[in-house]
Amino acid sequence: MTAEAAEPFTLPPEAKAWKARVRPLVAELMRHEVAAELAGGDLPKEIAAQHREAALALGLSRMDVPQTEGGLGLPWLVQAAVWEELGQVTNGLSWCFSEPQRWMVSACSQDQIARWIRPLMEGRRVEAYAITESESGSDLEGIRTTARRDGSDYVIDGEKWFLTGANKADFFFLQARVAGGGNDGAHVLFFFDKDTPGLRLVRSPAFSHSYSAHHPIYRIEGARVPAANLIGGEGDGLGFTYEWFRRERIMIAARCCGAARRLIEEAQAFAAQRIVSGQPIAAYQAIQFMLADSATELQAARLLTYEAAGAEDRGLDKRAVHARASMAKLYASEMAGRVADRAVQIFGGRGYMRENVAERFYRELRVERIWEGTSEIQRLIIAASLLKRGLAAMLD
Repeated sequence: MTAEAAEPFTLPPEAKAWKARVRPLVAELMRHEVAAELAGGDLPKEIAAQHREAALALGLSRMDVPQTEGGLGLPWLVQAAVWEELGQVTNGLSWCFSEPQRWMVSACSQDQIARWIRPLMEGRRVEAYAITESESGSDLEGIRTTARRDGSDYVIDGEKWFLTGANKADFFFLQARVAGGGNDGAHVLFFFDKDTPGLRLVRSPAFSHSYSAHHPIYRIEGARVPAANLIGGEGDGLGFTYEWFRRERIMIAARCCGAARRLIEEAQAFAAQRIVSGQPIAAYQAIQFMLADSATELQAARLLTYEAAGAEDRGLDKRAVHARASMAKLYASEMAGRVADRAVQIFGGRGYMRENVAERFYRELRVERIWEGTSEIQRLIIAASLLKRGLAAMLD
């Protein structure tokens, strides 16, 4: 059987070509993982800049943007294949580019596209998402940040937690709820420039992983934002965030598949050369079973992820795609956690060293079951879809 024939049947030639195109960047990023780990996630500015330029040259910041706006308009299945490759890299080093999404183009005015979206594509601006709050994570109905209309502005008050990459960003996608007027309580989404008066950094908590992208907390007090910064209309904010979630969950699943693949390959290679009692530990059933379970679960997660991405490309009903995205994120994120745990065990004491890829992924993959909707929230979404539309709508 040829290597071509052995590829997963769901992966089209375009996706395979993009995986091959991205691999040199992946290899380059991997070279700097340990240095980044020991430096708190940071790399020398010139190296980080080189990585960013390489990603931009590949077009990674334009993957999801329609061709009419200068993007590549790649199918989601192809994008998932790209993120599967990038997911093999630890320390968040693959987050070296911004990633505007197609919904932004349809939601934004031409002025907004010119001021925020196109600069994201071209690497001239950097974004962060200001959605989560102290009492509102996966439950977006718990958002308490308010936006009160005052003439040609909105006055925003609230506090936002865990703005991933905000230390590098120059603007936020900020979600709030209308205070007063005919749309009182409606969700809204704004472009919020980081230099807006009234924004105050509360603190930047330390997290388990060593990433240069931090997750700070900000307080917003009487910040005036022009009404021209409102994305869509009052009441549209929640729908836009769900659009973002749907794609992000699929790409998280893809990243988890990439991470699991690297872990299995690294653990397998180590097990083949680690000698205990005169033979490689790969000869022992205990190790074989861990590798077998990991490989089987990885393949199941990949197929779930490919199908979720492909469902979007086929134009399946958005609610059905939403459920499939939740299935992919749920299974892939939990699968990757199990694979990381087994890899640490196979490496033994070496697997507990920060210079070992298994140790880093053991910490880094844990958050995949939390952000962009916890595993419990994904289960609720899947169950709701099952009860409303039946099993056939989710599987066929």
